[in-house]
Amino acid sequence: MNKIFIINGGQEFGHSGGKFNDTVAAETFTFFSNRTDEFEVRITNIASGYNPVQEVDNYVWADVVIYHTPIWWFQLPHDFKKYIDVVFTEGHAKGIYNSDGRTRSNPAINYGTGGTMHGRKYMVTTSWNAPKEAFTLPGEFFNQHSVDEGPLFGFHRMNAFTGMEPLPGMHFHDIEKNADIQRDMHLYREHLENVFIKELV
Repeated sequence: MNKIFIINGGQEFGHSGGKFNDTVAAETFTFFSNRTDEFEVRITNIASGYNPVQEVDNYVWADVVIYHTPIWWFQLPHDFKKYIDVVFTEGHAKGIYNSDGRTRSNPAINYGTGGTMHGRKYMVTTSWNAPKEAFTLPGEFFNQHSVDEGPLFGFHRMNAFTGMEPLPGMHFHDIEKNADIQRDMHLYREHLENVFIKELV
């Protein structure tokens, strides 16, 4: 698990400058770059532009894809969603997926099994205006559904479609009103240590 591909899905739009996800992506890049005897690392900042052919190569090259994204209106930002649409379409029969997995003789079964990235893993971090209690407390907005079971359900199934399996991710809450970057980055470094050093290496 030594080839790491980082995708920064933050962007500038409205009142968002994408700075928090820039910070998280930079922290991730530094974490792996400081361990060049153990890891190789590539990074794409979607807001800076990208070549779809190269992005497919990055996916196929990687052992682990690490996504960093804000959540806007309970979904990926529009430029990140476009990136997925463009890159995954480019990756058809080129290493990301071959088909939806079904056969014409029995089209009712095996949907979602045509991915070609088996053996790879992915991790996702998200950033929210919503406090974590919005997901956990009775009567609060998300009805006690977690980020991964609720807003990110489709995102996780998208990655499963390619054949990738999830690693434990991390979600940053209350970023707009009560951000504590120093605390969050300390916790995030601990998370990376636990997932990539203590468990995988």
